[in-house]
Amino acid sequence: MARAFLFVLDSFGIGGAPDASAFGDEGADTLGHIAEFCAGGAGDRLGLRAGPLSLPNMSALGLLHAAKLATGRLPAGMPLPQRVFGMYGAATEVSRGKDTPSGHWEIAGTPVRFDWGYFASQGDAFPPELVEAICREGEVPGILGNCHASGTDIIARYGEEHMRSGKPICYTSSDSVFQIAAHERSFGLERLLAFCQTVRRLLDDFNIGRVIARPFVGEASRDFARTGNRRDYSVLPPEPTLLDRLQREGRTVHAVGKIADIFAHQGIGRLIKANGNTELFDATLGAMEEAQSGDLVFTNFVDFDMLYGHRRDVAGYAAALEAFDQRLPDLDRKLKPDDIVILTADHGCDPTWRGTDHTRERVPVLMFGPGVRSRSIGILPSFAGIGETVAKYLGLAPGHHGRSFL
Repeated sequence: MARAFLFVLDSFGIGGAPDASAFGDEGADTLGHIAEFCAGGAGDRLGLRAGPLSLPNMSALGLLHAAKLATGRLPAGMPLPQRVFGMYGAATEVSRGKDTPSGHWEIAGTPVRFDWGYFASQGDAFPPELVEAICREGEVPGILGNCHASGTDIIARYGEEHMRSGKPICYTSSDSVFQIAAHERSFGLERLLAFCQTVRRLLDDFNIGRVIARPFVGEASRDFARTGNRRDYSVLPPEPTLLDRLQREGRTVHAVGKIADIFAHQGIGRLIKANGNTELFDATLGAMEEAQSGDLVFTNFVDFDMLYGHRRDVAGYAAALEAFDQRLPDLDRKLKPDDIVILTADHGCDPTWRGTDHTRERVPVLMFGPGVRSRSIGILPSFAGIGETVAKYLGLAPGHHGRSFL
């Protein structure tokens, strides 16, 4: 029986979403604008990279062809390969948000058709009655922040006061999220995680998608740094996903990185934690060694979004893409004759765009493996077609959303 490997390059959009204007993102294009930045000679970053964006392995898998399908144009400075190996296309999101859970759940065959709850963008983000309940139930003397903010900026702004007062730093973004930053030693990591679970319970009536623990270390604002002990507390998907369907059939889902958190640990057979794209890639290679016939290895490569997209670091994003691309041959060598790999993304996060939030974009869908023949799959009308393709390949009955492109 075959195995499947589904890898999400977090935020690696390729532009062209037909409803981008409804999100204020018309013209956003993560790949296209990074390529344009690099082709214009602005890509050098502390000696990490220089020149046009170079992704020869993903290009050979059809990335540039997928980008042209999505936007009608090729990324600047990136030559077309002589030959494409595998199936390639783009997918359009139908979920009603551009957040991480919506994108991943839709990839796994379950689009989000409801509206998430969000917090106020002006003034205090959180209503007074919620703050009062959080402080009472969480046994803290108050909270700091209470606003929309970048995670690194708000830690630098309030970190020292947090350490003196014991008040956690609470903030949000344009996503349906409540984020809590606290010092691993002065506040305590376990206390932070328990506090987040309390807040998760209190937010159920607000329809907020995630509570995120953002632990950090350091002694002063100049050297505060977030650690790899992040934890996401998500609500359950609205109906069974590809992961649940695999589990019901006795298959194992190997969840690498934050995948388990995104799915509220539902449908997960094996949890593999790692921090950063390099460790995530290494952990994925290890999971490929362990995966049995009929299994799925599902990995989220978070750095593209967390370190570069949200921080609007164009050159850093380019360097991270090139580093990932260089490792794809390591992955290819692990494949058995009946294996398939799908590379995709959950949304965009154009590092040239205004603000610091995700951008509404189409995503690439690149499928390859020893038995996969090259062809275009066009533009999928939903990310759900990705999950349905995995389901069909692994012998599952069709789901309720999306169609396989096999």
